[in-house]
Amino acid sequence: MYGYLADLVVFLHVLYVGYVVVGQLAIIVAAPFRWEWARNPWFRFTHLAAIGVVAYEALNGIRCPLTIWEEQLRELAGQSIYAGESFMGRLFHDLLFWDNMPEVFFNTLHVAMFVLVVQGVVMFPPRLRRHPVVQVA
Repeated sequence: MYGYLADLVVFLHVLYVGYVVVGQLAIIVAAPFRWEWARNPWFRFTHLAAIGVVAYEALNGIRCPLTIWEEQLRELAGQSIYAGESFMGRLFHDLLFWDNMPEVFFNTLHVAMFVLVVQGVVMFPPRLRRHPVVQVA
């Protein structure tokens, strides 16, 4: 049971990373076309907050809580902390955790992604207020 909970945690971790990465790609595509959906403040500020938390952890040497929870659940299941119980659990784990990569690589990647997201907020800012609808009589 704990192994499957660990697989669920790593799945949520992949969703979190996907939100940041795919969200930024969507913003980069939408910006030149001035697509309004990409200026949604809820999307943009939650996106910025999501990568901001990761960058803060990277700069302060804090391990990701999702990684810690996954490892603890795998330990309770009697599994290696480096493998998932199910095929999907192993797949999701391997998407996030790359062998033989130093921690400084990931920390640099996280901070660089934060800088890219901030740059996107500055160059293609979120819509902070709606323009009033003008009705023609």
